[in-house]
Amino acid sequence: MAATVFDRYGGFGFVSKVVLDFYDRVGDSEILAPYFASSDMKVLIDHQTKFIASLMGGPASYTDEVLRRVHLNLSISDEAFDEMAAILEETLEDFEFDPADVHNVIHEIKKRRHVIVTN
Repeated sequence: MAATVFDRYGGFGFVSKVVLDFYDRVGDSEILAPYFASSDMKVLIDHQTKFIASLMGGPASYTDEVLRRVHLNLSISDEAFDEMAAILEETLEDFEFDPADVHNVIHEIKKRRHVIVTN
């Protein structure tokens, strides 16, 4: 069986570093930072690490219904979603992910736009 993207990059330890860096960048975004002003970042980063890991073939799993419920009252716009995807793409590239792996992760995120964008 071929190794997953998750396995090839070192599992949760590596994904956690990527997600921490990603949220540093999100905090600098005028579009995204307001969404997280009152968030418990430790909890959010834990969930996001598991979510990104799942997109990379890791052990966690999030259904569309769970994602819809979590994002339902956040009024996330298409602009905010696009900004998030662009920052994630840049973060993955800066962590030297293979371009095909970056494409696949971003594709998986974009497939879930319909349950994340709520405004």
